[in-house]
Amino acid sequence: MIMSNSLLYQIALTLIPGIGCVHARNLLEHFTVEEIFKAKAAALKRVEGLGALRVKQILEFKDFATAEKEVAFIEKHKIQPLFIQSEHYPKRLLNCYDAPILLYYKGNADLNHPRIVAVVGSRSNTDYGKYITEVFIEKLSAAGVLVVSGLAYGIDSIAHKACLKNNIPTVGVLAHGLDKIYPYHHTDMAYEMIQNGGLLTEFRKGTPPDKFNFPSRNRIVAGMSDATVVIETDVKGGSMITAELANSYNRDVFAFPGRVTDKKSAGCNDLIKTNKAILLTDATQLLETLNWSDAEKPKKKHTRELFIHLTEDEKAIIDVLKSGEAISIDEIHLRSGLSYSKVAASMLNLEMQYIIQALPGKMYKLLD
Repeated sequence: MIMSNSLLYQIALTLIPGIGCVHARNLLEHFTVEEIFKAKAAALKRVEGLGALRVKQILEFKDFATAEKEVAFIEKHKIQPLFIQSEHYPKRLLNCYDAPILLYYKGNADLNHPRIVAVVGSRSNTDYGKYITEVFIEKLSAAGVLVVSGLAYGIDSIAHKACLKNNIPTVGVLAHGLDKIYPYHHTDMAYEMIQNGGLLTEFRKGTPPDKFNFPSRNRIVAGMSDATVVIETDVKGGSMITAELANSYNRDVFAFPGRVTDKKSAGCNDLIKTNKAILLTDATQLLETLNWSDAEKPKKKHTRELFIHLTEDEKAIIDVLKSGEAISIDEIHLRSGLSYSKVAASMLNLEMQYIIQALPGKMYKLLD
């Protein structure tokens, strides 16, 4: 028997075979989450990309018992479920086409913190990588940032520990459910992070840390952050995947260089060489590049009137930017009420007409 409970349906949506993040998001543009499970075949077939097989899987879905067990686990352990339509869902992820439909969160950090930096790197770091990470994090302590990483061995755990030491909120994104901590050695650190930061995952309880879960985890790390900083990595590995994902989401990527003979820095050097990352030397440079230095800003000028023929979509974006402040593309999407594709197309047209300007940190403002 189906419970009258939105969370139950939200979890159930993630359980339907063949319905991933993209298809689920398409469904939510046509139905409420409850309506998806009550819709007729004809209505479901009108949703782009579903096809007959996926429609059949929705119609035949019956596994609400698994969803009920997850609800019980969430309630017992005071876990915060974050549905993609929730007010507290990490809004930066909304600009990612493959954003998770449902996240599970335990902690006290604001996942929509105004300044979020991902720090990633090798699991088998050198002393150089450890030193760079600790100094970098320490110098961020006065900048009011939230640091995100993957709770893995190496640079991830060094970054989390440095954040705890410097009283910086830090969130670990997991590749498994919240019923365990992997690696187990990081259990004490993870509980400390819940007190000043948190743990976040898209995986239900009982999900093991299988290797194919880590790229999924990495997309959350990259997508929920304003910028990704890579500290030591080989040319292959999870950190390179995270950097590639951050680039695909139009996020800024930074990398600390290393010696050309050092294999542990080969990935960072390659990211810099191929213009996939900005060469980074210290925290001050990062803050300045992202306009987070908090230096006194000059008075804003009044935006000029635009005597140009604009589409209705472009006018909606202009209205959002009329305050004169730099605004992120995620915030433009949310305030304008336009779809992601319409925002992207309109922003490109406005930039080509020299009406708006792109700034570091994927921020935009009207040109004077």
